[in-house]
Amino acid sequence: MIPSLQDLFNILPPVIIGAGILIALTLEMFVKPAKKIIPHFAFLVFLFTAYYSLMTMDKETYSLNTLMSGGGLTNILYFIFTFGSAIVVLISYDFIRKKDIVSSEYYILLMSAVLGMMIMASAKDFLMVFLGLEQMSVCFYILAGINRRNLLSNEASLKYFLLGAFATGFIVYGIAFIYGASGSLSYLVITNAIVTGQNITFLTIGLLLFIIGFSFKIAAFPFHMWVPDVYQGAPTTVSAFMSTTGKTAAFAVLIALLLPLFTVGNYQIFGPVLSLLAALSMIYGSIVAIAQKDIKRMLAYSSIAHAGYMLIGIAAGIPAGSAGVIYYLLAYTFMNIGAFGIVAYLEGVEETNLHIEDYAGLANQKPVLAALLSLFMFALAGIPPLAGFFGKYYVFVAAIKAGLVWLALVGIVSSAISVYFYLRLVVYMYFRENSKTITVFDSSYSMLGIIIAALLVIIVGVFPNTVVELITHFIS
Repeated sequence: MIPSLQDLFNILPPVIIGAGILIALTLEMFVKPAKKIIPHFAFLVFLFTAYYSLMTMDKETYSLNTLMSGGGLTNILYFIFTFGSAIVVLISYDFIRKKDIVSSEYYILLMSAVLGMMIMASAKDFLMVFLGLEQMSVCFYILAGINRRNLLSNEASLKYFLLGAFATGFIVYGIAFIYGASGSLSYLVITNAIVTGQNITFLTIGLLLFIIGFSFKIAAFPFHMWVPDVYQGAPTTVSAFMSTTGKTAAFAVLIALLLPLFTVGNYQIFGPVLSLLAALSMIYGSIVAIAQKDIKRMLAYSSIAHAGYMLIGIAAGIPAGSAGVIYYLLAYTFMNIGAFGIVAYLEGVEETNLHIEDYAGLANQKPVLAALLSLFMFALAGIPPLAGFFGKYYVFVAAIKAGLVWLALVGIVSSAISVYFYLRLVVYMYFRENSKTITVFDSSYSMLGIIIAALLVIIVGVFPNTVVELITHFIS
């Protein structure tokens, strides 16, 4: 099928990113100062695409014979991917020079991964989901190991690849069951097949396998085993990228697929499964994070807990829950990128300054960085009036509306536990002394990215109702 000009216009944000990738590759091949040009070019491409996505979100369309959608909620997700990636470019600019990482390929891989995310978010067909997922995943495998002189980075890449391939097997096997039962890979056809009760057993098995595969992508317990080692071994800016925009893309697929199914008669079979995954992820992530001494591993286990909070909104099976998840993803993207951005800023050439004890006395040496990191820790802990608090509030309220009071209570307990390890870092920065002076490579680009992330965390927290009403408008 050859896409028409109207089709391409309807999905213009992914087209812009795709064109950006081709231009960046051309620059890399034929222009000598490409290493200096491509980072700025990638930043501008991401920034323009984010702006265009916001300006055209009111025009909901379908393209390529309904394989992909545009506008509405899809464009909100595009904004999260691209604006989050623009901040990652800023915090990466001096970091990869400090680590002596090949720069041009790094930014091209970032753009390629974002293109895969956008395909996943706009997909209305399992084939498109799989194409987008593989595009994103392959880029992640390479990015995790892009610091080739670091053995931990090599290990992270290999572990991620092997376990990612295992998870992909579940997804492909699930898609095969779904196609065999319904004769189609379209979301709409599959929903209609469930309404009519057509091969319901095989459809349920296929969807369950698909959910298991995506539980790996969102780092939900017990499919989380890759997260601590990969986040610790990968370059810090890559960990920031994978833990935020990549998680958002996976959740976008689950919301687009499961929300219509929950509204089909009494087809609530996945509610208990998702509730159990949410409860286990929250408790496990929060408890194990307490024992971590490496700040990247602490944020990795924190990511598992946050995946559990977000699963609450999907398990609720109502539009309010899905809107809460999208809001949470928006807030979490900038909270986590900001936190990882400061870690990358402070990290030494030889992977120093990565233990929590290394941050003792940071408020005396780097008061601005300590204040910003405290802001992100407060937001991740869910302390009002920051965005992290309202993200949890909306998913907990959705769970209560759906009759999942016990799950909301588990979330509250887990959130209370998580306050300890987030505030422990703040205590070290402000109330502990450190005889060692932290030497950092000053970076105006990184500071700009961190400050933008901090401002967005505050703004999204100050105007939560406005953001949620906008999201709810497009979901319902």
